[in-house]
Amino acid sequence: MRMGFAVPVSGPWATRDNLRVIATRAEELGYHEVWTFQRLLYPVGHAMGPTYRSVLDPVVTLSYLAGLTGRIGLGVAVVNAFEPPVLLAKQLASLQQVSGGRVTAGVGLGWLPEEFEASGLAFERRGRRGEEFVELLRKCWTDDVVEHRGEFYQVSASHLDPKPAPVPPVLLGGGAEKALRRAGRIADGWVSASREDLAGIDEQIYIVKAAAREAGRDPEALRMVCRGVTQVRDSTGGPPLTGTYDKIRRDVAALAAKGVTEVFHDLNFDQEIVTAAPEEALQRALEALEELAPGRM
Repeated sequence: MRMGFAVPVSGPWATRDNLRVIATRAEELGYHEVWTFQRLLYPVGHAMGPTYRSVLDPVVTLSYLAGLTGRIGLGVAVVNAFEPPVLLAKQLASLQQVSGGRVTAGVGLGWLPEEFEASGLAFERRGRRGEEFVELLRKCWTDDVVEHRGEFYQVSASHLDPKPAPVPPVLLGGGAEKALRRAGRIADGWVSASREDLAGIDEQIYIVKAAAREAGRDPEALRMVCRGVTQVRDSTGGPPLTGTYDKIRRDVAALAAKGVTEVFHDLNFDQEIVTAAPEEALQRALEALEELAPGRM
């Protein structure tokens, strides 16, 4: 089981200093990856909650952390397909180069209509467009001459350099059966959402792997990444990854038994963290980093 930790990207605790402290300490403790996510905007009056009210851009954040760290992986789970794939391909290829090959690219379709409107995109048929997005993203990273004539994107024969080395793995998000099967068919793995019912994550992993097998791919080669909405509490009850440190460690072991290959603890979805003073949130996160480090599992 690979272990990761989400850096502070949401709310008051998402400060420059807190990013530096969490990322460098995670690297010292042997975590495999630090993670970010994307929220483009927050419609006035929406009920999605404080986690999404103020969120740092994931690629900019990882670029900052690339210069502060030397080994730990740099993941985004997920960046949605709102911008042209050639632009994201250029950004992530550049990040791959300056970081020394540490990038994991989680890609999502998006689910908030207002973000599509603001990006000038249609909300309909986003699944098909997302597949073409991934196809073109990989072309940009691997083809000497990039040329694409698709339903949603057009690229005249062009060089798009530098090429990333290695090519970043592409994970897909989504919890619907179509999204899970898409991940199995075309992606290097799947990443669960913050709203996922982790008690049934083995059923979703089964769908991903079955789709990979049907597509002639090796299902065991795929990464199955769990975003852990981790909440440290005194209780030994509650949903997976909520409770005492001992319970959370047991929950991680149970997720491994269900087929999860990687868990990253994401405190950005703990309302006690994102509404706390930055200094208090940092101290709680540092304690969790220590207690949930790979060597303690």
